[in-house]
Amino acid sequence: MKVPEQIPAIILAGGKGTRLRSVVADRPKVLAPVCGRPYIFHLLDQLKRAGVAQVILSTGYMADMVENVVGYGYENISITYSRESEALGTGGGIRLASLKTTAPTILALNGDSYCGVDLRAYFNWFFGRERSASMLLTEVENCDRFGQVKIDAEERVTSFVEKGAGSGPALINAGIYLLRRDVLERIPAGGFVSIENDVFPGLLGYGVFGYVVKAPFLDIGTPESFRSAEFFFKQQQEMYT
Repeated sequence: MKVPEQIPAIILAGGKGTRLRSVVADRPKVLAPVCGRPYIFHLLDQLKRAGVAQVILSTGYMADMVENVVGYGYENISITYSRESEALGTGGGIRLASLKTTAPTILALNGDSYCGVDLRAYFNWFFGRERSASMLLTEVENCDRFGQVKIDAEERVTSFVEKGAGSGPALINAGIYLLRRDVLERIPAGGFVSIENDVFPGLLGYGVFGYVVKAPFLDIGTPESFRSAEFFFKQQQEMYT
């Protein structure tokens, strides 16, 4: 199956960043300063390298600030906005933002994490066979804060283990999804929906696949992890210079 020429990306950028308030109190998480610029631009750089030309930012908390800082274009990427009038969760946010495009497949990313992966390789894998939904998985040394994802020999996701229910090395959900339109339409409309807790578990029999990579992963959701972001992205920059 051929990879579509254009796959639009949805970035979930509406989080309040409550746990980050002690170090970033005056802006949403996606605008937290990392290496001298708002964090979200690191995600946009990754999407640019993958050839993504359309990005939809799903906003909520301090949406005006996000629009003022990011604007409506970044190099060769056009940027539009899907603003939530009330918190819809990751699933609800993705569903609402997906109405801004007619593309049959979308890429969706959490706006507070980063996985140093070649997204074009992810696209090639996804379209290499008939798949409706996938999540990018990477191994971390301690999965306690993230939960675990288990897959079978056919790369189908078989189960999820909640946060705090296990520790040690394991595969985790890196928050980067490829979703076909039929899956997007299965997400309930008009209320709070978590794609991780409410959508994916119900799709296990329908066919959710895991793309496993060995790649550096960062979640800026806590003060401790945010403090490591500067070093993390300096290492990433060295890879592309």
